[in-house]
Parts: sequence; structure tokens; C-alpha cells
Amino acid sequence: MLATPWPRPFSSDAWTFEPKWDGIRGIVTWDGEAVAIHTRRGTEVSSRYPELGSFGVHPACVLDGEIVAFDDAGLPSFQRLQQRMHRSGGRGARHAVGFIAFDLLHLGGQPLVAMPLEERMARLSAMQLPAPYTHVRPTEADGEGLWEFVLDRGLEGMVAKRIGSEYRPGVRSPDWRKIHNLHTVRALVGGYTPGERGRSRTFGALLLGLRDGDKLRWIGAVGTGFSDMALASIRAGLDQNRRAASPFHPDSEIPSATWVEPYLVAAVEYSAWTGAGRLRRPVFKGFTDDDPETITWEAEGPQ
Repeated sequence: MLATPWPRPFSSDAWTFEPKWDGIRGIVTWDGEAVAIHTRRGTEVSSRYPELGSFGVHPACVLDGEIVAFDDAGLPSFQRLQQRMHRSGGRGARHAVGFIAFDLLHLGGQPLVAMPLEERMARLSAMQLPAPYTHVRPTEADGEGLWEFVLDRGLEGMVAKRIGSEYRPGVRSPDWRKIHNLHTVRALVGGYTPGERGRSRTFGALLLGLRDGDKLRWIGAVGTGFSDMALASIRAGLDQNRRAASPFHPDSEIPSATWVEPYLVAAVEYSAWTGAGRLRRPVFKGFTDDDPETITWEAEGPQ
């Protein structure tokens, strides 16, 4: 179940509110013996996060939530999580992860998706999940009060959920609303510009686009937020996916570039959208496991 973008925070007795975590969405399945974790693309990733492999004596269940790494101040850090995303067995991992459950879809042989939100949350709260698992504690009614907390802590945003609503798998539902604080967009990489000076062997910027019909709509280029190690590894991956023709719709502002198949999904932080549909002050945050087919102008573009 996916949330619908919403332009501003609000308060209502008909809604609950919770922070938006800067992590990776995951579905955790516990069958009583082993844990499986699937991303939004359906990839099974439990081997990357061995600390999430034990679930104690709880009955079989299915949780929806977020895999999160925290910084030294106890705040979610996507940069730290990025270091774990492709390491099988947690090999060489410097930072541990946790799982924050925000919904309970199945428990003890009983599907719960048709139950009202508040009943699912009551059962989730009663589970006493083993560390490093935990669950959200939603705020009732006072969304604007939680928003002040989000702003104070510099969190990614807030999610509002309608009381009484069912869980609708695979649906971007108006019963869930996401309000962004730190604006982040998921975008497809369709090419890269040549690097200069210290970047002459890697690249200058990644060209970003969103699916719009059979091609990408160009939304800008991101050239900041990369470590030296990331520059080299990203360039190696790009070179494996080169293509002769541009994957973008014609646009006179697109610079000369080397084109690539638009498979990589980048998470990019930005300050605002321009009137022409470009990102202002984009900063690269990392790559995600999202399905490239879902990265569309309708889903990710300015609302």
C-alpha cells in the first residue's frame, strides 16, 4: 500500500499521524522458523541484514515497515543504510540496522488486511517485538503537533492514515497521505556528463528523468553528494548499461552526455521544483531497490 502525496500538514480526529522514516520499505514475513524480507520490487534481502533474522517465539506474522539505519544522534540516516544495501551477510558492515513496523498484515494464520487500521495497530502494539524490531506509536488527531517534531528533528516527513481504513496491497491510496519535509524524489538515471579535473575518470553529473510514456521526462542533473569511492563504482555500473540513443524526450536543455539504459533508481534530495519541471539544488543520496517501471512523472513529479 502506497501513500498519496499531500501538500501540507493537517490535524483531524479522523486520522492518525506518524513520522516518515528515511529508509527502505520492506515486508517482513516470519513463519515461526525463519525471516524473509522483501523490498517493493519483490527482492528477498534478508541475507543483507542478518541482525533482522531472529524473531523469537512470536507466532507467524507479516509486517509492513521500514529498514532504517541511525546516525550518532539517533536520527535515520539513508547514507549509512546505503552502505548496507548490497552487502550479503552484512559483510564489512559498520552500521547496524533496525526495522520499524508500521502495519501488521497477517498474524497467527489470520489475514488482517480487511481490518480497520486501528485494530491492526492495536494487535501490532501488543506483540512486543524483539530488538532490533520496533513499531511506530502513531499520534492521534494532532498532525500539526507531530509536524513540529518532524521539523525540529529534521526528519524526512510525516504520514497521515485514515482511521477505519483497510490495507490495500499495491494501491496508492488516498487513505494514506505523505507530507514531505526534506523533499526527496526517486528518479531514473538516463545518462551522465563527462567529468573534469579530479572527476575526469568518472563523471560530472547524472542526468535524471521520470517515465512519461515510452521515454523519460528530463528533470535535471545531479553532480553533488558523491564520495570518491561512489564516483568510481557508479561509473563502472553505468558503463555496463550504455546505449546509443537518448532515453529522454527531446529537450533543448539536456546537455551532451553518454546515454545509459534507465535501470538505476536514484534517491535525490532537492529544495523545490522549478516552473519548468526541474529540480532545484539536487543532492544525490543513494540508489534504491524500487522497480524502475514505477518511477513515473505522475508518481514522483511535482504535485
